[in-house]
Amino acid sequence: MLTLNAQLNLTMFECLNQDLTAHAIPITPMRRAALQDWLSQQDTFTQQWVRGNGFDAAPAAFCVIPDQNGNPRLVLLGVSEQLDLWSCSALPNALPAGLYKLDEHWPKAQITDVMLGWLLGSYQYTRYRKATRTPAQLQVHPDCNTQELEALVEGIALTRDLINTPAGDMMPQHLAEAAEDLGKAFGAHVQQLVGHELLQQNYPVIHAVGRASAHPPRLIDLRWGDDKNPRVTLVGKGVCFDSGGLDIKPANGMRLMKKDMGGAAHVLGLARMIMGCKLPVRLRVLIPAVENAISGDAFRPGDVLTSRSGKTIEIDNTDAEGRLVLCDAICEAVSESPELLIDMATLTGAARVALGPDVPAVFSKPAELAQALQTRSAAVNDQIWPMPLYAPYNRWLNSDIADLVNSSATPLGGAITAALFLQHFVPEQQHWMHMDVMAWNSENLPGRPRGGEAMGLRAFFALLRERYRP
Repeated sequence: MLTLNAQLNLTMFECLNQDLTAHAIPITPMRRAALQDWLSQQDTFTQQWVRGNGFDAAPAAFCVIPDQNGNPRLVLLGVSEQLDLWSCSALPNALPAGLYKLDEHWPKAQITDVMLGWLLGSYQYTRYRKATRTPAQLQVHPDCNTQELEALVEGIALTRDLINTPAGDMMPQHLAEAAEDLGKAFGAHVQQLVGHELLQQNYPVIHAVGRASAHPPRLIDLRWGDDKNPRVTLVGKGVCFDSGGLDIKPANGMRLMKKDMGGAAHVLGLARMIMGCKLPVRLRVLIPAVENAISGDAFRPGDVLTSRSGKTIEIDNTDAEGRLVLCDAICEAVSESPELLIDMATLTGAARVALGPDVPAVFSKPAELAQALQTRSAAVNDQIWPMPLYAPYNRWLNSDIADLVNSSATPLGGAITAALFLQHFVPEQQHWMHMDVMAWNSENLPGRPRGGEAMGLRAFFALLRERYRP
C-alpha cells in the first residue's frame, strides 16, 4: 500500500491544534533596504552578531540570533521586495531542528503561500531510506487557510511520491491501489477494467499498448461528488514504465521512464486537492495504466489499431504510446459531455525543447481556457504556457492506410502534433485542456528537490476553485 511521506505529514500538522506560540522561534522577513534601520533599534549584542555573521539580507540568506543562553531567539530571513511561495522554502532543512513561527511582519495576504513553500521544502521521499534529517517545523499561522493548505500539500506530496516510486513498485496494479486508497479517504467510488476486460468493454488501444507486459493493463475510473454538480473529468497518462516498445529507447532515454506515469500522478494529486477542499463538482478521474514493454505479443510499427471511437491508427512509432492510451480514455470521458475535460501527460520531449523542463505546455479548446489558466498560474507562481492547436499541422498525421498515424515523420512541432492527435478524439463542442508536463526536477531548488514534481497543479486548482467556488 502506498502512503504519503510520513515525515512531511508530521512536519505539517502536528502543531495545528496546539497553542505553542510561546515556545516557537519567530522568523522576521528582512529586506536589504530595511536592515540598517532595523539594526539601529536593536541592542549592541544583536548588532554585533548580525554584522559579525555577515548577514546582509540578501534573498534566502538567514541569520539565527541567539539568546543569552545560546539558544535560538530570532531568525532574520533575507527576502526580495516581492514575497513569494519560495521565500521560506529553503529553511526547513537549513535551520536547527525546532519549532518556528512567522512573526507579525509577514503580510497576511502571503501567509498561506509562504507556509506552503515551507512545507514543500520539508518534503523528503523516504520509502527506501530514512530521512536525512528532521526538518524544522513551522507553527500554523492563524491567518492561514488550513483546509486549502492541507489539500495543496497533500496533493503535491502524493504526486511527488507516486512519480518518485520506481517502476518495480509502481506498475498498473500499484497505481490502481493508490487511486483506491485516495477514493477510500474521500468516499469516492473506484472501479477498474483489467486485461481482457478492456477488449470486452471496447478499450482496444489501451489493451494493445499494455498487452506485452507481465502486469496487465487497466483503466482506472474514480468518481466523486454529487451528480447534480457540474461535471469535471480528469484523464492522466499512466504509462508506468516506457521501454519505447519495439522502437526501444536508448539507455539514457529509458533511465527516468518511471516518471512516464506522471500524468496519472498529476490527476490524482489534483483530485486530492478538489476533494480535500470539497469543490462542488461531479469529479471523474480516468487513468489508462500500462507498461509499454517488449515481448512476442508487443504491438509493432506498421500495425493498425482500431480505437474505442472507431478511428483507425497506423503505428509509426511504438514509443509514441502515451497518446494512444489517452485516446481511448478521452473517448470514454467525452461520452458524458463534462463541462470541462482536462488531460495531463508526460507526452513529448518536444515540449521540453520548446519551454524547458520547468514550464508545462498547455493546449486548450477554446484558446481562452489556457489564457485564463496562465493568468491564474502567474498569480500562484506555478507557471504554464499556452501553445497553439495549429490545425495545418494535421497534415503530418495523415496515413496512407488508416485515419491517423500516431507519430509524425517530421521532428518539427512534436508537442503540437501530439496535441492535435488527441484533439481528433475530442468533439468540437467539448471544452478541453491538455497539459504536456515534465513532472521532474532535474536539479535541487528551494522547495523543489530533485525528483518527481507536481507542475501546473496549483494553477489548475486555482482556476477550478475560482470557477466552482462553494
